Amino acid sequence: MKLKEIYNSQKPAVSFEVFPPKAKTDTEKEQRIRALLDELKQLSGYKPAFISVTYGAGGGTRETTFDIVLRIKNELNIQPMPHFTCVGSGREEILQYIKKFENYGISNILALRGDPPKGRENFTKPEDGFGYANELVEFINSNTDLGICVAGYPECHPDCCSLDTDIQNLKRKVDSGSEAIITQLFYDNQCYFDFVEKSKSRGINVPIIPGILPITSFNQLDKIVALSGCALPANFKADLAQNKDNPERIKVIGLDFAVNQCRELLEYGVPGIHFYTLNKAFAVKSVLDRLEINKNEYSGV
Repeated sequence: MKLKEIYNSQKPAVSFEVFPPKAKTDTEKEQRIRALLDELKQLSGYKPAFISVTYGAGGGTRETTFDIVLRIKNELNIQPMPHFTCVGSGREEILQYIKKFENYGISNILALRGDPPKGRENFTKPEDGFGYANELVEFINSNTDLGICVAGYPECHPDCCSLDTDIQNLKRKVDSGSEAIITQLFYDNQCYFDFVEKSKSRGINVPIIPGILPITSFNQLDKIVALSGCALPANFKADLAQNKDNPERIKVIGLDFAVNQCRELLEYGVPGIHFYTLNKAFAVKSVLDRLEINKNEYSGV
């Protein structure tokens, strides 16, 4: 099912993101992929519209991403959505790779510029490749029938000088053929609401799907904030800090916040919610159960 159809329903679609697990040996990789699929089985009852699979910096997880995508489709009978970046690939190589997905019956792809490979500070445009996500979107749109999703940043992309400029860049991606936008994670819903309204005012009329990551560990915080550039509401941040030595209390605080955040988003009328799972089912399952999102309600398909 293409993105246009997924987000044309009256019920909000649920989707999940996972990443290829790291492993030193083929045996270990298989064990970790099997464990990941077991986690996803716990979430399959919520009828996700798709499960997206990330693509490592520099294409380092390319083959593992491809393997997981096919196994989600064939073993779980859920539509996967692979990520693909501009990093480290020329046009012919990109075309061969994305055509493989299309030939295996994959319907959608998430097109990103991508982060610089580890050890490099700045993104470098590959020879005969692309330097911006809108160029990749246009290339995929011109050469395949894949539905294309892109990323949006309610609190501005870290490499961009302002949110207004970032939304101009987002408009280029949409004009190049993107059918939907999934946002970077955020914890202040007003940032998302403002982002949606500003995007609409610039002529961006495709669905903008909020990306949600429930916090279940105080040790997650620094990494989450550093990688995403998101801000935590003052009361939430203070509550977490006051209970940093109480892991169980942190879980309660984090899950309560995620449930309330999602409730407000659903009341606002979001077309879907995309959960960053960190390859674990527990937190997302807890949130969905409390929201009473299940196969009898928000089917996502």
